[in-house]
Amino acid sequence: MSQEKRATVRDVAARAGVSPGTVSKALNGTGQISEATRERIRQAAEEIDFRPNALARSVFERRSYTVGMITTDSFERFSVPVMLGAEDALGAGRISVFLCDSRGDPIRERHYVDVLLGRRVDGFIVTGRNFNRRPPLAGTRDVPVVYALTPSADDTDCSVVVDDAASGRLVAEHLLRIGRTKIAHVTGPERFDPARSRHAGLTSALADAGLELTGMAMYGGWTEAWGRQATHILFRENPDIDAIHYGSDLLARGGADALRELGRRIPEDVAITGTDNWELIAEGARPPLTSVDLRLADVGRVAAQRLLDAIEGRPHAGLEQVPCQLVVRASTDETAG
Repeated sequence: MSQEKRATVRDVAARAGVSPGTVSKALNGTGQISEATRERIRQAAEEIDFRPNALARSVFERRSYTVGMITTDSFERFSVPVMLGAEDALGAGRISVFLCDSRGDPIRERHYVDVLLGRRVDGFIVTGRNFNRRPPLAGTRDVPVVYALTPSADDTDCSVVVDDAASGRLVAEHLLRIGRTKIAHVTGPERFDPARSRHAGLTSALADAGLELTGMAMYGGWTEAWGRQATHILFRENPDIDAIHYGSDLLARGGADALRELGRRIPEDVAITGTDNWELIAEGARPPLTSVDLRLADVGRVAAQRLLDAIEGRPHAGLEQVPCQLVVRASTDETAG
């Protein structure tokens, strides 16, 4: 059975009543062709389902069907899930993503912007491992930019971020629901905006229940070592703690080691929760760790959708927060397995 013949430039020319050369000029963006003729060629191409190759298609439609993603996340712990989510949203339109790691260097970042502009990308997604506000991406001309995880300092830009305050509130509500009332908090550096937002959500939910955080919020590093050290400090001053919320799964793993050293059982004596839902750590913990899933892929997916809107002339502005989700495991629920 023979395959249906694919439409050619000559077919488009015959349909539009022009020469094949005129169709080629329209595809290549060259020559003196009126907009009416160009539109007639577009309609003819659509009517016979003419599909030019990728290069001709990009010129014909004045789009490259590529997007540049610039990240500062050298470890790719955060940027890869964002990129996968973005590709899910962009894939339906057959749009490719160029990933460039600026390593937090403004000169390198500007170089990548210039390189990607040279490739005629349709837009940029900017992300990173530092969720603090960042300067707007420089030198992008009139090409749309959307920020994912790492919001722009310019409130008129479109930024898609995690709802960090809600993550703290989710944890507090869960711990209160299982009967915990002496709740402590160990997290990363205080200069880190999400660390403060998560703390605010946690303490706000406790206040709604007429409770306060037990002990001081323990701000420090993002390491297991700090998780162990902070947990020991907390228990020296507050031996009746019955739950601890950690600002990352790594901190929680260090905290779990400290609790075992202190002879506390998890979750019978102390329930613990983490943040990130890094499955390699959360599911491999002893016992498996209840953790807040920041839904990074959803952040990437929404950012890509907002970028597609901007590319099509419908730009968004301001900060958009993506909901997170609490994944309950045995560190707070003995029946979770």
